Amino acid sequence: MTRWALLAAGVATLALPPILPERYLATFVLLLLAATVTVGVSLLMGYAGQVSLGQASFYAIGAYAAGLLSVHGVPSLIALAVAPVVAAVAAVLLGAPLLRLRGHHLAFATLAVQLILLSVLAQADWAGGAIGLQGIPRLTVLGVELRDVGYAYAAWVVLAVALLISRNVIESRAGRGLRAAATSETAAAASGVAIGRYRLAVFTLSAAMAGLAGGVYAFYLGYLSPGSFPVLLSIEFVVMAVVGGLGTIAGPVVGAAVITVLVQVLNTLGTQPGMPDYAPSVLSYAVYALVLIVCVLYLPRGLVPALDRLRATRITVAERADPARTGP
Repeated sequence: MTRWALLAAGVATLALPPILPERYLATFVLLLLAATVTVGVSLLMGYAGQVSLGQASFYAIGAYAAGLLSVHGVPSLIALAVAPVVAAVAAVLLGAPLLRLRGHHLAFATLAVQLILLSVLAQADWAGGAIGLQGIPRLTVLGVELRDVGYAYAAWVVLAVALLISRNVIESRAGRGLRAAATSETAAAASGVAIGRYRLAVFTLSAAMAGLAGGVYAFYLGYLSPGSFPVLLSIEFVVMAVVGGLGTIAGPVVGAAVITVLVQVLNTLGTQPGMPDYAPSVLSYAVYALVLIVCVLYLPRGLVPALDRLRATRITVAERADPARTGP
C-alpha cells in the first residue's frame, strides 16, 4: 500500500465521525486507539524482532497515569501528555532486564508483567482497587470539553502522530539497523549496530505509543478498572499486527480495522438470546487462533504485503499483455 493511498484513507476518515451513529462511533474511537497501540507492536515485532504479549500493560499504565493525575486536579491535557512519558519510563525500567531474553522467553516475561500489573492494580486502593478508578473528567483542549465526536478526532490525531513517528523510524539509520538485526544479529553486530540500545529504544517507543492511546482511552470512558486491560487485549494487539502485516506502515491500521470489526460481530453473536454468558470470550479466543493459523499458512507476511504483491502481479500481467505500456 503506497504512502499516498494511506494518506487518502486517513483524510477520508475525517468525514466519518459526524455521520456515524453513536453506537458505531464508540467502535470507531476504540479502533483508532487499538491501531495506535498496534503501530508500536508492529515496530517491535517487525523490526526489532521481539515478541511482546504484554503491550496492554503499557496501555493500562498510560490510562491510569492520565486518570490519576486528572482526578487529583492536574489539567487533563497535561495529564494526557504525561501518560506516554510514564509508560516510556516503565518500559525502560522493565526493558533493560527483559530484552536480554529472546523468543518465547521474552513473550512469557512480558505476559508475566501484565499479570503482575493487573494484580497490583486490583489490590491498590490509590488506583481504585478492583472497583476501579471513577470520576475521571473529560479531556479539555483550549478550554473546550471534548464530546464523542471530539474524541474521535483526538484518537485520529494520536494515530496520525504514531504513524508519522513510525515512518520516520523505519526510514532512519536506526530502522535499517533494526532490520539488519532482525535478519541476523551476528552480522548486524559485526557491522557496528548497537542492537541492545536500538531494541530498548523501540521497546520504549512502542510503550509510549500505547501509553498515549491509553490516556485518550481513560478520558473517553471516564472510568478504569483492571478488567479493562485483560490478557486477551494484548493477544488482540499481536493478532492485529500479524494480520495487517508486520513491519509495514499501513499494516497496523488494516489489521486493527479487520479485527475490531470481527470482534464486534462476535460480541453481537455471542450476546444473542440463548447463548451462554461465556460465548463472547470463547468465540474471540477461537477466532483469534483461527485467524492466526490462516495468516501463518496463507498470508505469512500479512494482508498489506499480500495486497501489494497482488497489485504488482496485476501490473506485470498487464504490461506483458500490452508491451506498448513499457515502451520499445
